[in-house]
Amino acid sequence: MATNFCGRTRREMLWQTGGGFGAAALTGLLSDDGFFSAAAQAADGAALPQPHFTPKAKSVIFLFMYGGPSHIDTFDYKPDMKGRDNQTIQVKTFGRGGRRNSGRIVEPRWDFHQLGQCGKWISTLFPHLATCVDDIAFINSMTADSPIHGSAMLMMNSGRVQSGHPCLGSWVNYGLGSVNRNLPGFVVMLDPTGGPISGAKNWSSGYMPASLQGTTFRTQGAPVLDLQARDGVSRELQRDLLDALKQQNEAHAALHGGRSDLTSRIASYELAFQMQQSAPEAVDIATETAETQQLYGLDNDRTRDFGTKCLLARRLVERGVRFIQVYSGGAHNDDNWDAHSDLKKNHDYHAFNTDQPIAALLKDLKQRNLLDETLVVWGGEFGRQPTAEYAEGTGRDHNSYGFTMWMAGGGIRGGVSVGTTDELGSAAVDDPFHVKRLHATVLHQLGIDPNRLSYFHSGLDQKLVGVEHVEPIRQIIG
Repeated sequence: MATNFCGRTRREMLWQTGGGFGAAALTGLLSDDGFFSAAAQAADGAALPQPHFTPKAKSVIFLFMYGGPSHIDTFDYKPDMKGRDNQTIQVKTFGRGGRRNSGRIVEPRWDFHQLGQCGKWISTLFPHLATCVDDIAFINSMTADSPIHGSAMLMMNSGRVQSGHPCLGSWVNYGLGSVNRNLPGFVVMLDPTGGPISGAKNWSSGYMPASLQGTTFRTQGAPVLDLQARDGVSRELQRDLLDALKQQNEAHAALHGGRSDLTSRIASYELAFQMQQSAPEAVDIATETAETQQLYGLDNDRTRDFGTKCLLARRLVERGVRFIQVYSGGAHNDDNWDAHSDLKKNHDYHAFNTDQPIAALLKDLKQRNLLDETLVVWGGEFGRQPTAEYAEGTGRDHNSYGFTMWMAGGGIRGGVSVGTTDELGSAAVDDPFHVKRLHATVLHQLGIDPNRLSYFHSGLDQKLVGVEHVEPIRQIIG
């Protein structure tokens, strides 16, 4: 009889521990045979991968309202809350303050009006965006798994509440490749107050090649830090060094039948080399007409920063960048949409800064015949509760049970609203749509089947939408 080791027979121990060594050896053999080459080719600039079906969109612009804008004060009209300010009601909530079964109503501080041919109710917070409602599909019943900023941000960006997974922009570029080899396929523009909580994890490529991670662009000075070569290093010398690395890599492939670890680094060096010339031109908004700059609010101190980022997003889309993420709000507290104390002061400030630039982006894309092929997404990591967080004040706590996001362009039906929350906006009740459904919709509009796009890692075919089948939100697809 086999000896027992810690509750296992000797045969079981050898079989289980040996499996690890065998898997490692098999992984090495399969790598040498090119079994895992698809991901490397997508990152290293080989022929572009083909979409699964004819795409409606070519690029995505994700306008991220960091901190959690209040859906019931923006796009989810709740007339039943009128006249009920400070009433204590029974309502289940879960946010930063924990779980509660009752709360004090905070009546919406802005009026709503029906606008456009669709008759959508829109808050007076967004007078410019209100003129675009017939081009927008509102999803009023979004849900997420976490009411805490860090994990909720990761979920909205990567589909998981844990760090270490590729973000949506990385998945898009992995699945489709980059059209413009002289610019990064995934660009991120942050708020001047700083980045969001969890920082670069929100645009990380996770276990994918580093060349698929987001590249942060600035709106002032050099668009990318440390892009230019050091003094005395000419472009000719850089080119010679790159050629030498490529020759070394090719020699390794000839000798060993596989690509070396230099492959991904060479792709990154090549991109940096090309960006030295392409990036400054792409962000040179001085070439835009005065009328266009005024449209985006560049003549106003309050709207200039976000307007510049929206204008740059349009310019990057024109140049073939696949995925652009623009952040409104950074750092902590009232530097973003996280209205825990004075809701009106907070949302008045951030809505004013973004309303005109966002409307300008939609109108400018449409005028240039780019909206049909550019998917624009708006939203935060969650919404806010209908009740006050504290005994005094108008602040709202986080709400991941039901909130609003919207999409426009890229084959999305305009002038529609799908899903509902309850009469107070505390939770989704009709057609709740999880964040995974949002991600599936983005991929679908780009011609990618969200349930087929996978990346082999840790012995599994990893997917943005997870292991279970996920449908896009077909009610908003044109």
